[in-house]
Amino acid sequence: MDPMEMGVLAGSAVLIAGVLWYFFGERETVAVGISETGVQQIKITVKGGYSPDVIAVKQGMPVKLDFYRDESASCTEQVVFGDFGIARNLPAFQTTSIEFTPDKAGEFTFACGMNMVRGKLVVEPQAAR
Repeated sequence: MDPMEMGVLAGSAVLIAGVLWYFFGERETVAVGISETGVQQIKITVKGGYSPDVIAVKQGMPVKLDFYRDESASCTEQVVFGDFGIARNLPAFQTTSIEFTPDKAGEFTFACGMNMVRGKLVVEPQAAR
């Protein structure tokens, strides 16, 4: 194997590792803020993905997710929370709010209408009273 082949092989390995990290790597979970009215609220930017893409909320408390779609790509024109029966269109360069109260704990995927761009909603169980 000559040095050129070794370079191509090493570059390919780095590229594959980068792709695997991008799609399957651990993501940082962002906890939402709680407003004075007791609503869990966060702004999510939609531009080639969701930022943040892992959001932690508490079960049984109202949630308001403000999606700002900062692009016109057709893939992200809709967001779907299948486990909660929610699907909303996201007009380009506008903020669209989605409000609901998660009634079950767990990890739930949300995605664009084509199911290519994904995020995760982590619903933490309600504290014992």
